[in-house]
Amino acid sequence: MLQSVLIVIHLMVVVALVGVVLLQRSEGGALGQGGGGGFMTGRGQANALTRTTGILAAIFFITSLSLGILASRSRAPSSLFNNLPQTSAPASPGQQDDKSLFDKLNEQNKTPAPQTPAAPAAPEAPKSE
Repeated sequence: MLQSVLIVIHLMVVVALVGVVLLQRSEGGALGQGGGGGFMTGRGQANALTRTTGILAAIFFITSLSLGILASRSRAPSSLFNNLPQTSAPASPGQQDDKSLFDKLNEQNKTPAPQTPAAPAAPEAPKSE
């Protein structure tokens, strides 16, 4: 439940961040051209948009880290040792098994060789009398 709410907040922050970045005025090629009057002009608009971009970026990083932490907590830890084949202990403490682990694994995975059918016998030639 918490993860779903966090994803929705994260997506809203992403959309707002894209919008704020697109609203900012380009500092390249067309310096001093265009523009004109409006609600906020000049330095005030640049400061507000820069501050808003920074705040949204910080919220974006916080939600990203939170989603990562939530995802790692919901996944159970696993070990490679859980998947190893079980080997049986010797019957008595003094008895040693002379086979190596490699030989034991080969015996477990051994499959019989496929039997190839014998070629049919050639028909006998008719005998002339």
